[in-house]
Amino acid sequence: MNTIAIVDYGMGNFHSVARALRAAAPEADIIISSTPEQVQRASRVVFPGQGAMPDCMRTLDASGLREAVLQAAREKPLLGVCVGEQMLFTGSDEGNVRSLGVFPGWVRKFAGPQYTKLKVPHMGWNAVRQTRPHALWEGIADGTPFYFVHSYYVVPDDPALTVGVSQYGQRFTCAIAADNIFAVQFHPEKSAGPGLRLYRNFVEWQP
Repeated sequence: MNTIAIVDYGMGNFHSVARALRAAAPEADIIISSTPEQVQRASRVVFPGQGAMPDCMRTLDASGLREAVLQAAREKPLLGVCVGEQMLFTGSDEGNVRSLGVFPGWVRKFAGPQYTKLKVPHMGWNAVRQTRPHALWEGIADGTPFYFVHSYYVVPDDPALTVGVSQYGQRFTCAIAADNIFAVQFHPEKSAGPGLRLYRNFVEWQP
């Protein structure tokens, strides 16, 4: 049985992610996991996040799930979503908080004169350009729109991590991948058919 744990540390749209995964992969065993043991037993892990980075890190640490997430990032297919992507990096301008440090890089806020006319947070559908092939892009056309809700974006130290970019006042990284990890700034669970396809690809992915 392909068991997928959605990490529930109190800061994410876990039930929406679970509904989307169940629609994309009805044969999989989808578990909203609030204990390290559930995450450790799963064959795949989805790491969502929603809200402010300092709150996400505080609740993750309080939940006792930090080490289980780090272990999953080393050992099994892991999909980060929204703040779940941001938390994989060194830290964030939001509260000047340190995060998990799986990848070197920093999370920056949309800032500059262009944002006097563009609303922050960035909310809505935006095209995603695929900067290199990846199994999770299978069946998803380059330039497909996905749904975003965010004020911050990741800036990886290693540009080779970037597999997808979007444009909102500037070009920014919106998808990263390395080895067994794929993570996105947008919300696949709010992105209709293409989002379900990305979740299906994750279920079938053999990194």
